Amino acid sequence: MSTHIEAKKEDIAKIVIMPGDPNRARFMANKFLTDIKEINTVRAMYGYTGNYKGKKVTIMAHGMGMPSIGIYSYELYKDYDVDVIVRVGSVGAYAKELEALDVVLVTESYSDSSYAKVQNNTLSNLNYPNIDVNNKLKLSANKLNIKLHEGRIYSSDVFYSDYINHLDMYKKNHCLGTEMESFALFHNAKVLNKKAACLLTVSNHFFKDIDISSKEREEAMDKMFIIALESLW
Repeated sequence: MSTHIEAKKEDIAKIVIMPGDPNRARFMANKFLTDIKEINTVRAMYGYTGNYKGKKVTIMAHGMGMPSIGIYSYELYKDYDVDVIVRVGSVGAYAKELEALDVVLVTESYSDSSYAKVQNNTLSNLNYPNIDVNNKLKLSANKLNIKLHEGRIYSSDVFYSDYINHLDMYKKNHCLGTEMESFALFHNAKVLNKKAACLLTVSNHFFKDIDISSKEREEAMDKMFIIALESLW
């Protein structure tokens, strides 16, 4: 057990796939895994371990924002000796080439957050995923005939902001869109000598009208989970 996770160490796989939404973690575990065991319910941050094509994998929620994913990813890496975490989530798009439900593979996470500075006095505004894991995700997507957009993402600490200039984030900082977790995840992986990656689905666009039904969103999330599940073995 750790401070925020009640699972026994042996109940969590070396590879963890993490959506933000606890209900999505439960839904995807029931949909894709066999021999499922619920391994965490603390604070309703549900986690499940099971088998995918004979391989042990854990699907666990991380909540919203850097403080939340910062806690859960750190404890998974440090207390449960997890090797790889793949975040699967949504992104608000900036780039004109992105359309509703497109899948983005993050290659850099840019942030003005103080997370890295406060955690270990790192001053850089950029954090990176593991190249080997990203390459496996790309190979998996190619085999599944799923197009991936690759690029930098703005990882924000604030959802409702009167200050962020999203157009500048696109034009000056070359960010494809924005989310709220990858910077902290990549930082923790770097600090603890672990591996991390992030797949995102376009749920809205800052400069286009996009209307996505709940069914379309569910099917799009399926694509990310399948890419992740098929890539790591």
